[in-house]
Amino acid sequence: GVGRLVHTSTSEVYGTARQVPINESHVLQGQSPYSASKIGADKLVESFVAAYSLPAVTVRPFNTFGPRQSARAVIPTIITQALVKEEIKLGNLSTTRDFTFVTDTVNGFLRAAEAQDVEGGVFNLGTGEEISIGDLTQKIISQVGRTVRITEDSQRLRPEASEVMRLLSDNSLAVQRLGWRPQFTLDQGLERTIAWVRGNLDR
Repeated sequence: GVGRLVHTSTSEVYGTARQVPINESHVLQGQSPYSASKIGADKLVESFVAAYSLPAVTVRPFNTFGPRQSARAVIPTIITQALVKEEIKLGNLSTTRDFTFVTDTVNGFLRAAEAQDVEGGVFNLGTGEEISIGDLTQKIISQVGRTVRITEDSQRLRPEASEVMRLLSDNSLAVQRLGWRPQFTLDQGLERTIAWVRGNLDR
């Protein structure tokens, strides 16, 4: 009796991009136990759609960020260090990501729940723009307004074969079928996120 199941996947199922931008037909690559588990979940949902006509939709968010995000995620990690330390320690600075503000991701989930005739579909929720972690860090430092050094910390590096070097979404299917389009720029999202972290450092 369920009207619609919205299944949460992740852009990590694609692994390092073989072609960009990444559309929903890109090969799935289990480069980490996390991505492998998500690929398994995606395939289980696909099997229930096929075997039982389960009215399910799968969404693949690309690096969602925003207020109240876990401090272990890269953007809160950078912001927190930029606010209180003289040095920001990070892993690989050359990897690129497609960062989507949380309000846009939430709206994508709502559209996946409400859009007509999309059962069985898989949809990327990303902005279609990428930035390296190094450039992202410089952008955050500029917004924070402090002079901070950036250091690549070997202890924060992923194993080489596990590192996802590039993620850049093709969101055209979500635009066409879900009527979804991101509304926040990276700078706008960072401004709101920095303000929240600054006011909640005790957390």
